[in-house]
Amino acid sequence: MFDLLNIAIDSAISSGAKYSDARILVSKSRNIAAKNGEVENFNESEKIGLGIRALVGSSWGFYSTYDLSRESLISSGKKAFEIAKASAVVSGKETPFADVPVVQDEYTTPHEENPFKVSSTEQIDLLVNSTEQMKKLGTSRSSGRLDFWDTEKWFCSSQGHEIFQNIIESGGGISSLSVGDGETQIRSYPQSFGEYRTGGWEVIKSFEFGKHTQRLAEESQRLLVAPQCPEGVMDLILEGSQLALQIHESVGHAIELDRILGWEAAYAGTSHLELDKLNKHRYGSELMNIVADATLPGALATFKYDDEGTPAQRVEIVKEGIWTGVLSGRDSAAIAGVKPGGMVRADGFSRLPMVRMTNVGLLPGESSLEEIIESTDNGIYMETNRSWSIDDLRLNFQFGCEAGWVVKNGKIIDMVKNPTYTGITPEFWGNMDMLANENEWVFWGTPNCGKGQPSQIGHTGHPASPARFKNTRIGVRG
Repeated sequence: MFDLLNIAIDSAISSGAKYSDARILVSKSRNIAAKNGEVENFNESEKIGLGIRALVGSSWGFYSTYDLSRESLISSGKKAFEIAKASAVVSGKETPFADVPVVQDEYTTPHEENPFKVSSTEQIDLLVNSTEQMKKLGTSRSSGRLDFWDTEKWFCSSQGHEIFQNIIESGGGISSLSVGDGETQIRSYPQSFGEYRTGGWEVIKSFEFGKHTQRLAEESQRLLVAPQCPEGVMDLILEGSQLALQIHESVGHAIELDRILGWEAAYAGTSHLELDKLNKHRYGSELMNIVADATLPGALATFKYDDEGTPAQRVEIVKEGIWTGVLSGRDSAAIAGVKPGGMVRADGFSRLPMVRMTNVGLLPGESSLEEIIESTDNGIYMETNRSWSIDDLRLNFQFGCEAGWVVKNGKIIDMVKNPTYTGITPEFWGNMDMLANENEWVFWGTPNCGKGQPSQIGHTGHPASPARFKNTRIGVRG
């Protein structure tokens, strides 16, 4: 594979490119879905192809192909150069490119059981049995899904990189939906769109779906008769998976350097952050310590090298509430004068690599969820995301959750439905005053992060533990 990659790269360089890199991917996926105790979908696919970049002046050119013949590889390198050359007609400063170690290396995701070597019958039975149990317990619609990816990736650059990686990812979830008079209510586990990690079949086993079917069925039905979430300004307690999504939307996308530089705006806006405020801007309270760490064992966005050959690493993003770091690539880092963070990845061989979140997580505090609830006089504890909305600058947001719990004088006293909260990013994070400890810190995975045009789906991680936010506007409707 390295020989094939170098044919394409040599073609781009001999055509006149300043720099070129290329990837060959062999990507396998398996997706299983069940509903009400029956298989709803089973799909397994495999694809192979090459994607090559070429840098000319201020512009990138990119080309991809399924055809790995010598003639096609030579043509692909030339086409990548030609696209870059055409783009460079638009005047601009020559793009600098930060240095990274040139290595020859290989890496495979640590795992116990490759999910593609586990019987599909066993995987199907898990979902069928789980959804059948919830259906028998009276839910209107029970559903479940499992997703597996096994990606072999070869990477070469004109600087001499030769890297092979085998990334194995597994995840899924179950949910119970109950229908009432003009409304539906849902409860999901482990989170609303499933939970995903790097690893094999052992990841799914650890979720123990069977232990949660009764709770999900009962809570989805209970929500139909529960009172509406109260409205007002009060304390908000978020469980870990909802806080993970809060991090994703109000921090993760905002710290992508291509958004801050104005390179990315079409799909989901830019950012409220300004580069000259780095190491000065207050993002939140002193409890807010966020890192982007692609080295966390088992987290979804864990690897050894990104799609530019930059080593995976831990980058400080927010320290004691002050914004200190960004998500960057070799070109954007050089322009901003920061160290490249190894955060450039592509959705398959046929997409141009771009800045993506790694495991952007909130470091744990010193409390526990129990202690947070006990110290809250008037608030709402919210679990599991149901909806989200945030503006193009990642400032103003509103989130809805599946279930809420009224907290009075240190105790949970009632369940409420349709809980929502709203805020402005730095004010919201500035009100965080309690944070659970490492015992409740979970490496939540988000397998459906959209960015770019053509759209790319990224796999990101967001370690988080439950936290409390004072003086939050809760229960906004309409």
